Amino acid sequence: MIELYINGKKVEEHNVVPDMTVLRYLRTTKNLPGTKEGCGSGDCGACSVLAGDMVNGEWRYKTINSCITFLSQLHNKSLITVEGLSQGSQLHPAQQAMVDKHGSQCGFCTPGIVMSLTALFENAPPNADFSLHEVYDALSGNLCRCTGYKPIIDAANAMKNYPGTIDVSIWTPSTERPVDEGGSDHSEGQAWTPKTEEALKQLLNDYPDARLVAGATDLALEVTQMHRRIHKLVAINQIASLKTITETRDYLVIGGAATFTEIEPFLKGSFPEFAALMSRFASRQIKNSATMGGNIASASPIGDAPPVLIALNAEIEISSLSGSRWVALDTFYIDYKKTILGTGEYIRAIRIPHRKATEQLKVYKISKRIEDDISAVLMAINITQQGDKIAAVRTGFGGMAAIPKAGAAIEAALLNQPMNVNTFRQAGLKVSEDFQPFNDVRASANYRIQVTQGLLEKCALEMLNPQATSRVENVCTAKLHSDNVIAPSAQECV
Repeated sequence: MIELYINGKKVEEHNVVPDMTVLRYLRTTKNLPGTKEGCGSGDCGACSVLAGDMVNGEWRYKTINSCITFLSQLHNKSLITVEGLSQGSQLHPAQQAMVDKHGSQCGFCTPGIVMSLTALFENAPPNADFSLHEVYDALSGNLCRCTGYKPIIDAANAMKNYPGTIDVSIWTPSTERPVDEGGSDHSEGQAWTPKTEEALKQLLNDYPDARLVAGATDLALEVTQMHRRIHKLVAINQIASLKTITETRDYLVIGGAATFTEIEPFLKGSFPEFAALMSRFASRQIKNSATMGGNIASASPIGDAPPVLIALNAEIEISSLSGSRWVALDTFYIDYKKTILGTGEYIRAIRIPHRKATEQLKVYKISKRIEDDISAVLMAINITQQGDKIAAVRTGFGGMAAIPKAGAAIEAALLNQPMNVNTFRQAGLKVSEDFQPFNDVRASANYRIQVTQGLLEKCALEMLNPQATSRVENVCTAKLHSDNVIAPSAQECV
């Protein structure tokens, strides 16, 4: 049985198909067609809904892409769709602002935009003023083909002018939470939502062919894009011990099922360069669901987190019914989409050593779009400088090989050399020794080599001129308000 709340009403579903997406469930089973299917891959945001968790006795909501979320992941949660926002003829402030500011034309993308604006409104203090950056962040996962974004942004800024009118029971449907493990059987397969690691380990031991899912932002694409079936599914996103994030004297330790939204504040404090990458990692909806453990386990050569983690000498804890072990992340990958994970094993945690004061981390992502795009090349380089020499160096690269990996020849060319541009240029000549990149739709092999050489030189220039503005994402753009161009405030710089 899967038990959840939909627009404030308790719902029980028996015999749930394991790979039933929330979008398909809403449209075909619950007759709630306001949630639209656009891309089916978590890119356009037309399917955005709000998912709520009970945190310290209160329901807290975040946007997710229903097209790439499995229903079994929402066991014990509260789901809000666009149909639940209005009270009769009284619209939610996000809806009314979109009407008054003419934020909709064809209307197909509008429900998803409204849900993103609702999350922004409901998670902010009363009468809050939103910075342009906050608005962009909230809407980063919503695309609109015909309206243009200015009236939508105007609607976001106007929401504070309308009183909240939603029935409280929709947002706080119940104080009681079921405690069962959320298992369901169906003629087409089985699905489980364990609450403890002990239950997870036993499930993986009993059903070694079951697929693990935390955020589903990658796995669900097998269903929506490749039309494959998943017959046994274990959702781990409700195991509390896998979502913990702690800081010890030596490490930042991140649970394997912690989402990037949950991780962001810790990265900002300990690894601000890594946190800056998160603004380009994905939309808010994706970051609300995607996990660092999943980003590692998917073994994609273009995953954004693994190269940075390799440069930071991160380790991962691998667990199973037979025990646990820590391994260096750079030993985890064997070949394209292949790892050392054995039957019944899962990533329990990631630990990142705290940096020394002498270390500097630089992270570069090259993609066709600034935000919400897949990397053609990602380079991370962690350098310790003593005097005018490079005393230690560690790198991580994505998009350059079949796996995320360090550049051994590049590191050797930099180590114990003077900190100057020529040193990094010479290291750039070693790129083809470390990597034989592939050609694909994002970039040619030759481009990848040349851009990596350029990034190495850029790294030297940034380290030698730390006050210089050298990143596109650090350039403030003028804030548009009505027909006037007004200089942005500091917090509105990306």
